[in-house]
Amino acid sequence: METKKVFEALKWASSCLKKHNRDENAGEWLLQWILNVDRSKLLAEQRMPLTEDQWLRFEQTVTQHALGKPIQHIMGYEEFYGRKFKVNKHVLIPRPETEELIEAVLHRISNFFPETRDLRLADIGTGSGAIAITMKLECPGLEVLATDISQDALNVAKENAHTLGANIHFRQGDLLEPLIQAGEKQDIILSNPPYIPVHDVLDEVVQEHEPALALFAGEDGLDFYRRFALDLPKVIQGKALIAFEIGAGQGEAVVALMKSIFPTALTETLWDINGKDRIVIVQCKP
Repeated sequence: METKKVFEALKWASSCLKKHNRDENAGEWLLQWILNVDRSKLLAEQRMPLTEDQWLRFEQTVTQHALGKPIQHIMGYEEFYGRKFKVNKHVLIPRPETEELIEAVLHRISNFFPETRDLRLADIGTGSGAIAITMKLECPGLEVLATDISQDALNVAKENAHTLGANIHFRQGDLLEPLIQAGEKQDIILSNPPYIPVHDVLDEVVQEHEPALALFAGEDGLDFYRRFALDLPKVIQGKALIAFEIGAGQGEAVVALMKSIFPTALTETLWDINGKDRIVIVQCKP
C-alpha cells in the first residue's frame, strides 16, 4: 500500500464527507483522535506519513461517519465543560448550549444562595451525567442527585462520575417521581428534558443514533415542562432555583407554565450564543 501523508488523508476525508453532506472538519477531528495530537500539531505536520494501521483506521472511521455514525460514538466520548464524557447510543450527546445552562446556574447560585449552608441539587433526566457531574465538580459543596428513567443511561452516568471523580447519588425513575416517593426537597432543580415535537424531522445522525427517549416530547415538544409544572411544588424548598434547557422558540410557553405555578417568582428566559431562546430560570422565594 502506498504511504499516505497527513495532508493527503485529510484531502481524501474532506472529499468523502462532502459527498455525503457531512461536516468536512470531521476528518481533522478523527485524525487528531487517532494520532493523539491537537489541531496545531496536526497542521504543523502535514507531510508526516501515516502508518498502514493509522490509515486503515482513519479510512474506516471517516467512512463510518460519512454513513451516519456520530463522531462521538466512534471516539466514545464528547468534551463538555473541559472534561471528557463517555457517550453511546443510550445517552444524548452533550451540546455546547448545555454548557451555557451550567454557566447561568453557577452565576446565580452564588448570588441567590449567599448564606453558608449545604445545598441539594437534582439533575432530572441526567443522561450521560454531564450536568450533574459538572455541577458537582464546579461546586464541590453541593449534594447532587441525578435521576433518569433509563437504567442504561444511568450506567453511563455512573461510569462518567467514577472516571471524573464526582460523588453523585443516582436514582432510577420517571422525572420527579424518585424525589416525590422519597419525600425529598431540593434547593436546585436542573433539567435538559426532551423538547423536540414528535413529528419534527431530525438530521439522520441524530435520529438514528441518539435515544428517542431523550429527544421527543409530544406534539409541541412541551409535554415534559407540563409535567414539571404539576410536580415541582412538591419537591422544592421554599427558596429554590429551577433551570431548564428548552427548544428554540419555546421560551414564552415554558415561562408561562412556570409563572402559572410560581406567580411571585422571578422567571427569565436566556438566549444562547446563536441568539435563540435556550434557557428558562426560575428563582423562587418563600
